[in-house]
Amino acid sequence: MPKKPAQSDSTEQSVSFESSLSELESIVTRLESGELPLEDALNEFERGVQLARQGQQKLQQAEQRVQILLNDSADDTALAPFTPDAE
Repeated sequence: MPKKPAQSDSTEQSVSFESSLSELESIVTRLESGELPLEDALNEFERGVQLARQGQQKLQQAEQRVQILLNDSADDTALAPFTPDAE
């Protein structure tokens, strides 16, 4: 019998950084309320750790992409500091 993929695997890939952050904030609020039974609090904490790790990974990937783009553009043209137009 083929192994069924874990739900968290498919969820990890399809959840955006923003929605993960929102869910993490919600979990923190529930945990800080102190009203959850111990088992529920542990489950929430576990989910929060998963979300934090996913978010950290997504941030690292974004940082790598930015570095790649900056390195590519450094070969073509020197970067200049940004100065907003005065209005």
